[in-house]
Amino acid sequence: MITITSTANGRVKHLVSLQKKKKEREEENVFLAEGIRMFREVPGERLKEVWMSETFYRKERALAERVLEGSSAGRVLLSDHVYEHVSDTKTPQGVLCVVERKEHDLAGMLGGGAPFLLVLDNLQDPGNVGTMLRTAEGAGVTGVILSRDCADIYNPKTIRSTMGSIYRMPFCYVKDLPAAVDQMRGGGVHTYAAHLDGKRDYDQEDYRKPCAFLIGNEGSGLREETLKRAETYIRIPMKGQVESLNAAAAASVLMFEAARQRRQ
Repeated sequence: MITITSTANGRVKHLVSLQKKKKEREEENVFLAEGIRMFREVPGERLKEVWMSETFYRKERALAERVLEGSSAGRVLLSDHVYEHVSDTKTPQGVLCVVERKEHDLAGMLGGGAPFLLVLDNLQDPGNVGTMLRTAEGAGVTGVILSRDCADIYNPKTIRSTMGSIYRMPFCYVKDLPAAVDQMRGGGVHTYAAHLDGKRDYDQEDYRKPCAFLIGNEGSGLREETLKRAETYIRIPMKGQVESLNAAAAASVLMFEAARQRRQ
């Protein structure tokens, strides 16, 4: 295993470019996952390279060897100051993975069982998108559908926010979200939008059947062309002077109510 000690090294420059440029990540069909937890949980068959600081490898060699046992992934050691140069975090943990992407399609998410979907319309905050992906896994959601103008799910901040769910949660981007919602409804999926005009409280509906929750932009909510595709408007009752929850909180409430019902 080689050790790189210069930030001018060509491989280091390429790694920094992957870290910063969405286009390059897309062209190589990879994303970067940084941190010990992301390294520990990475699917071995999708791991292409692992970059480790000398300090990390010295302290966590047993972990590294266990995770990489039988793996053909490339392995590179970096001096600590070079690792700090490539890292996207303020307090680097010393390990970064280059991982092959694995995306799904809407048709696959609609097939079989009782789909339980989360639909994101123009969500812009990478941290919110990552948190929703993680929450979706915890609630048992079977797939996440994103409009093409949502934040990049492979943005390093999004990846960190998923806390490993990026490896396991099926998701896909769609070019025409309203058409995708129509396709869901045509496939027997009941679509719900949390809305102030909702006539029924969210916990009065039956989510054991195929269902999808439509969640809109953090500031402006669902776009009209998406909103009008919702079969049912539901509301989350509020106390005090609070009018509504933010997008991630509302999505969590809805997903875990569906999860509660599906356990019964």
